[in-house]
Amino acid sequence: MKVPVEFDEIRPFEPEELPQAYDRLLANPQFRQVLNFVLPGVPLEMIKEKMHACKTNLDFQLNFCYGFLQKLVDKYTNGCSMDVSCLDTSRRYTFVSNHRDIVIDPAFLGKGLIDNGFKTTCEIAIGDNLLSLPWVKDLVRIDKTFIVKRGLSPRETLAASKVMSDYMYFVMEQKHDNMWIAQREGRAKDSDDRTQPAILKMMAMGGGKDSITEKLKRLHIVPLAISYELDPCDFLKAQEFQLKRDIPGWKKSAQDDVVSMQTGIMGYKGRVHYQCAPCIDDWLDTLDPDTPKTKIFDIIAEHIDHEIHRNYRLYPFNYIALDTLDGNSAHADKYTDEDKAAFDKYIAGQLAKINIENKDEAYLRERILTMYANPARNFIKASE
Repeated sequence: MKVPVEFDEIRPFEPEELPQAYDRLLANPQFRQVLNFVLPGVPLEMIKEKMHACKTNLDFQLNFCYGFLQKLVDKYTNGCSMDVSCLDTSRRYTFVSNHRDIVIDPAFLGKGLIDNGFKTTCEIAIGDNLLSLPWVKDLVRIDKTFIVKRGLSPRETLAASKVMSDYMYFVMEQKHDNMWIAQREGRAKDSDDRTQPAILKMMAMGGGKDSITEKLKRLHIVPLAISYELDPCDFLKAQEFQLKRDIPGWKKSAQDDVVSMQTGIMGYKGRVHYQCAPCIDDWLDTLDPDTPKTKIFDIIAEHIDHEIHRNYRLYPFNYIALDTLDGNSAHADKYTDEDKAAFDKYIAGQLAKINIENKDEAYLRERILTMYANPARNFIKASE
């Protein structure tokens, strides 16, 4: 299958490009350090031989990534489950999910698809702001990632969005693969998950002359609710809120992103659950064909939000945070005194990790509580 050259800057590596990419990685000192951590004591020559035996990106994921992800599940979670019961595992979908963790969200999805009977994982949309190191860019392009260009002028953004949209149709209809894309640019730091209509507009830019709904049906969108009992990056997100509040124009650095990635991967997440809602194809058929273009993306975004919100899996900490913020015990039947004591201890431990000037403990505590309360708020509202 010939991949159009217009996709060369954003697509994953093709099979014939993998050997050179493997060699570049293996020659990189930083990547070798990663290997020493992931595969301690394994000789480099043996890793090289195993890498070069992987003839496709999926081979690489199954032979290298899958085992590493299983170790992460075993060591840093209290179980990772996924429900795909409303999907046909022989079909391919575009998973649109809430976004908690830069690396783990799509990584656990790919593993979960294999565990649940899909014959392939998914291509992953990731912003180029996370790819400042050349070896990281090589690694993610081996790992079935396509690149979202950030920081462009409005005109450049429009052109890049059109190429990305065309690429998504190519993945679905020519490569016959799944895709994952976050419902918004960047993570929802307060866990109030809302789909940006701009993501849907981007998807509808490609796909030829079909109507908006017909185009989106061709991508087979599945709203996906990702629920972590604990977010290892919660204290970093709270810290970011205070820095943005106190320092005009404060922006995260590339190093901040690296710390977030490391913390998200190696931090304890408690129980993790991925819940797939039904594909929205049939629902799109129910939309009034005369719906104005100015409204249709908002309507679809609201539907995806409702599907994600009602499919959260909530844990005692979510209800404790909600009751604490609301100053009542309206959901006391959802947790015990032991749960409450454990949550208070957890929050104190996370706050202690924050080391910034003029540390505003009350504000930071409120921010972390809000991160755990918002999924409960949205779930309750979606379930009414």
